[in-house]
Amino acid sequence: MPLTSAPACVESPSLPQAHPLIHWTTPGGVPASARWRSERGAPAPQRVVLADDTITADAAYRLACAGTALLWQGDFHNARQLLQAMARRCDTTPARKHRKAARPADAHSAAPAGADAFHKHRQAQSQRARILGMLLLRFEPDHTLALRRAPDVQLACTHAWGAAALNGGDSVASMRELLGLTSAQEWRRVGVEVPALGSGPNNRVFPHYGVFSPVRGEYIDLVAQAPLPVAPSGQASAASLPVFDIGTGTGVLSAVLARRGVGPVTATDLDPRALACAHANLSQLGVRDCVTLLQTDLFPPGQALLVVCNPPWLPARASSPVEHAVYDEGSRMLQGYLNGLATHLAPGGEGWLILSDLAEHLGLRSRAELLAWIEHAGLTVLGRLDVRPRHSKASNARDPLHSARSAEVTSLWRLGVTRG
Repeated sequence: MPLTSAPACVESPSLPQAHPLIHWTTPGGVPASARWRSERGAPAPQRVVLADDTITADAAYRLACAGTALLWQGDFHNARQLLQAMARRCDTTPARKHRKAARPADAHSAAPAGADAFHKHRQAQSQRARILGMLLLRFEPDHTLALRRAPDVQLACTHAWGAAALNGGDSVASMRELLGLTSAQEWRRVGVEVPALGSGPNNRVFPHYGVFSPVRGEYIDLVAQAPLPVAPSGQASAASLPVFDIGTGTGVLSAVLARRGVGPVTATDLDPRALACAHANLSQLGVRDCVTLLQTDLFPPGQALLVVCNPPWLPARASSPVEHAVYDEGSRMLQGYLNGLATHLAPGGEGWLILSDLAEHLGLRSRAELLAWIEHAGLTVLGRLDVRPRHSKASNARDPLHSARSAEVTSLWRLGVTRG
């Protein structure tokens, strides 16, 4: 099998930090290079070898574990099969080690959920991602692949990376990342049905790459069903007082609220991808004129009768940019929302906090801690609506976090300003 060693990756000072050069040597001994792409922020591999259809899964797995990346030269479908074989080795090797280390009495018992189990799970997932991220593909300047039986990935790559080629040069990314791009492109093409938006063909949201997909519809149902705040006597009705949607993402909650007849709605997000996604979704749903999109951190200026926020549910550090919709390090967004809510609520207004209690079952945050934050922010709990999750992981007994997921409840907390 042609495996050609490469020198260590050297970053050119004239290139952007996000796209360092990686280097390898062709079978003829000619040095070659391309720019490194990683949407999850993985560092450029320090050692690259060429590999093709002749390499075995065991050999590829050993090289990847040792930190050597494989730049694929063979058939695209064979590369996918190789990645699947490497994934099986990632998934079975830790299990074998665990069975050898386990005592007979507890060899078949399920690991209890908790902070330790959560951190070990994330560590294992990070190691798995590192190993599987070592199978690389080279992309032409127009984001196409020059491999046998390669699919058309140009649109998926362009949506994620942008239309402009990197100064006309080739780029390299992992096969695993490409599969993420093409999967996201399929979500964008097909969309996610949102029953809370009504029946018929115009009830789908189309997530863009890097924007959290609203596949867990239970939290959307809560927003669609919760009783709207009543404007104080003598003031305008709820239908004519402002609504804020903090961290809008795909714009799905803004769309639901607009369909309920409240507004005008101001939807905020820091991520330009999210704002572009929300703009497209609100337009195709026919409610774009009801919603103002604003790039800002948390709150827009002014006050609203209703301020809705669905922050990331787990207080942990995101290991990639696309994980920021799931992990909220130090509960920054959650506490920022709570601490600023009283200032941005109009008299008689409510703040709706949509939050899962999975962090509580994992030992990452206690209910007492959450209630203390609410009280410290000058807020009071007016009510709460609860729903059980319907996603597949909640019933998957093989999931390392199954005991926590099976007990999870998603809640809409109705918060008001504490009266002095």
